[in-house]
Amino acid sequence: MTATLASTATAAYTDGPRLLADIGGTNARFALESAPGVLEAVEVLACADHPTLAAAMRAYLDGQAQSGRPRHAAIAIANPVTGDHVRMTNHHWEFSIEALRSDVGLATLVVVNDFTALARSLPHLRAEDKQQIGGGAAVAGAALGLLGAGTGLGVSGLVPCGSSWTALQSEGGHVTFAPANATEVKILEHAWTEFEHVSAERLLSGVGLELLYRALAKIRGQADAGLAAPEITRRALAGDCALCDEVVETFCAMLGTVAGNLAITLGAQGGIYIGGGIVPRLGERFARSSFRSRFEHKGRFASYLSQVPTWVITAEYPAFLGVSAILAERLATV
Repeated sequence: MTATLASTATAAYTDGPRLLADIGGTNARFALESAPGVLEAVEVLACADHPTLAAAMRAYLDGQAQSGRPRHAAIAIANPVTGDHVRMTNHHWEFSIEALRSDVGLATLVVVNDFTALARSLPHLRAEDKQQIGGGAAVAGAALGLLGAGTGLGVSGLVPCGSSWTALQSEGGHVTFAPANATEVKILEHAWTEFEHVSAERLLSGVGLELLYRALAKIRGQADAGLAAPEITRRALAGDCALCDEVVETFCAMLGTVAGNLAITLGAQGGIYIGGGIVPRLGERFARSSFRSRFEHKGRFASYLSQVPTWVITAEYPAFLGVSAILAERLATV
């Protein structure tokens, strides 16, 4: 498929298209950027179908009809990036950035955390790329917060730096989970029977939905049918299962608490953005959940948070905007 993100035509890159990638624990998304903001040949490959990231990149590039391979590439990956060696947390791929650059035949390869890239995309999102949940209005030039649940729980922020922005390389999804009511205390107690340390990610992720289901089934004295996350969500949205609906509602409420914590921690008066694979699929169920009321439920800081807007990112490939900006900055300094 072809996706054009630029509002007006722009000149093609003189040194050929740039390869952009967004690598998650489940899927690897690739695109070619032929000109600033113009994406072509967007494809999604299953990580499980390829033994290495290099193999997935070659498979994607081999399927393109363009003359000559890209010389420059940028990758967003669901993992900390602190040096040359990258080992994924939620998948078995690991690699040397320099070896990968050489193996795929690139002149430039930039690898960043996926939520760092997603954070860099936030100033470029159009009105139609996001849905506001609740009230509040963004303060111009203020910090932005970002979190999103999918295979894991990603967290980042964007801090203004002169005429540009600095994205935070956060692993905030691994902070210790804090219950906000008696039911969540019981959920935490159940989670402790499975994990020594219960992070926010343990509950606010795909496997987290499954953990919430097991915990609430036990708390409510109901049978545990061993449902997977997609089926829990499907039944909740279809109205077929009251327990599944409670799981989704609890998930949304917990996410509201974490989002409020992030807003206060960063002073994110520019707003909090929700990405990841789970929330956008919930649609109006998320909008009418207790997410926003829990976001504002912070005692003396309730009034402060009521002024902070929250958005769900609805753009299909927002991380590409971020890695494009990061790669452009890198090449401008060469």
